[in-house]
Amino acid sequence: MDILGKVRSYRENEENLRWEGTFAEYLEILRERPEVAQPAHSRVYNMIKDAGIEEVDGRKVYKFFDKEIYGLEEALERLVEEYFHPAAKRLDVRKRILLLMGPVSGGKSTIVSMLKRGMEQYSRTDAGAVYAIKGCPMHEDPLHLIPHHLRDEFQEEYGIRIEGSLSPLNTMRLEKEYGGRIEEVMVERIFFSEDKRVGIGTFSPSDPKSQDIADLTGSIDFSTIAEYGSESDPRAYRFDGELNKANRGMMEFQEILKSDEKFLWHLLSLTQEGNFKAGRFALISADELIVAHTNEAEYRSFIANKKNEALHSRIIVMPIPYNLRVDEEEKIYEKMIKTSDMSHVHVAPHALRVAAIFSVLTRLKESKKQGIDLLKKLRLYNGESVEGFNDIDVDELRKEYSDEGMDGIDPRYVINRISSTIIRKEVPSINALDVLRSLKDGLDAHPSISKEDKEKYMNYIAIARKEYDEIAKKEVQKAFVYSYEESAKTLMDNYLDNVEAYCNHNKLRDPLTGEEMNPDEKLMRSIEEQIGISENAKKAFREEILIRLSAFARKGKRFDYNSHERLREAIQKKLFADLKDVVKITTSSKTPDESQLKKVNEVIARLIDEYGYNSTSANDLLRYVGSLLNR
Repeated sequence: MDILGKVRSYRENEENLRWEGTFAEYLEILRERPEVAQPAHSRVYNMIKDAGIEEVDGRKVYKFFDKEIYGLEEALERLVEEYFHPAAKRLDVRKRILLLMGPVSGGKSTIVSMLKRGMEQYSRTDAGAVYAIKGCPMHEDPLHLIPHHLRDEFQEEYGIRIEGSLSPLNTMRLEKEYGGRIEEVMVERIFFSEDKRVGIGTFSPSDPKSQDIADLTGSIDFSTIAEYGSESDPRAYRFDGELNKANRGMMEFQEILKSDEKFLWHLLSLTQEGNFKAGRFALISADELIVAHTNEAEYRSFIANKKNEALHSRIIVMPIPYNLRVDEEEKIYEKMIKTSDMSHVHVAPHALRVAAIFSVLTRLKESKKQGIDLLKKLRLYNGESVEGFNDIDVDELRKEYSDEGMDGIDPRYVINRISSTIIRKEVPSINALDVLRSLKDGLDAHPSISKEDKEKYMNYIAIARKEYDEIAKKEVQKAFVYSYEESAKTLMDNYLDNVEAYCNHNKLRDPLTGEEMNPDEKLMRSIEEQIGISENAKKAFREEILIRLSAFARKGKRFDYNSHERLREAIQKKLFADLKDVVKITTSSKTPDESQLKKVNEVIARLIDEYGYNSTSANDLLRYVGSLLNR
């Protein structure tokens, strides 16, 4: 189907979803599906919950966020479980302004944007359907038509609690258009849309001197005063402020703490009492989630001001820190690159990883726990195993600082530096060294980095460079070893024969001479030492290998090169150590001979086919590793 066909199909689906009927017919819908009458907070929570929940390491992971937000599972779980869930149950937290507080480019705006886009889509589903009084600029809840003295009986019959009063405009319309017959009032299904200002609003404060409360609550339409005769006639009022239009859904209040106090008091009245004052009318009921965001510096300044004390208890603050996991930080950069115009540029493997290592290091705080440096902490947070530490240690590290992740380098800085590298060099490929060099060059121009921080960050770049050196050597090592796959298998079989003889106190027979000989201790130790097996630990390691070998034999399976991860690593390292001279020659020789050239081409082909390099980045990697080995 072409794009116009898809547009037509979407339009047809929209038409099929539309519904219009009398209030009496709407009540029949409620008899079958009382959840249709859920309040705004409940709708937001159910939208998140319906997207799916997973249990990961005893923590709830909400799938609603997982396509856009990375590494903030703990903060998001707290946001849902401490705010949205209890608010959905009508507990008192729903009477608070939700304030997301965290560093720049930490994901606050993305979270709010996801909630808004999610609400738009959810209102088009059966579970998220929303109905309103037809023709109402505030999309008012039809149940407000039920008189207050009948609401207890209504709750008994339908199991639905009604909150809020009928607005001045609809009170007048009920009398003048319907003669007070609520059963005949027309109701329609509405679909949330920020663009059309239905159920979703956004307010951004301007200069305090020019801020107008009408932007929030609407204003008098002076052109109709002569027609209706009074400013207190609701027909002479434009109910087009953000609070009016966001009714039944949510409103984003950007940079809330920069607003004039009178704006905040209107929001507090809405969240606390469920209504706000507009024009010369009684209080107007509204059901909406107010979500705002700010940075930590502005929040600290706000709470330090004694004049704001009354507001503090009516705002619930949810910290949104930077991500502290390298794997997730990589995903952030990948997402930012894919959505840019530079997605055609080849980014070599591990280029984004070293940037992520640097970024996360700047966000971590030095632990007081003995034996933990920042690099070990980074690995533990990333879910990697570090000898001598376990999950309990990780939990203790996370509890050590409540504000960890609230400062450091932001993802936009990294992407800006990568962009600068691409534009400046005009190259089709960038590698890890290009990225690290650009990160280093950009520190001087960064407006908020102190001299002390710059020194620390330069050290973190050096740490990231060392990490990359190890990664690069391993990458080339694996590529070379695969090119010598038969050699690896032969070495493995030889080791296993010697281990079996050693553990069973047997001798080996020389395949050429036939004479008996003791197990080759030198060979076994040369392999085991590659992965740090000490002299005292060698017996236990060999017995472990023999047990694994026997287990495979009992099941009729062959113990091969990939059957034991640590042994495979040891074989690779041993083989690579033996091949180092070959690597040095083939990567540094200006005029390699035919056999050397063949080896280089085999390795480059494997780097391209198996590891995601292109020709340029594979050659760069080989030259760099060659220079490392020649030092």
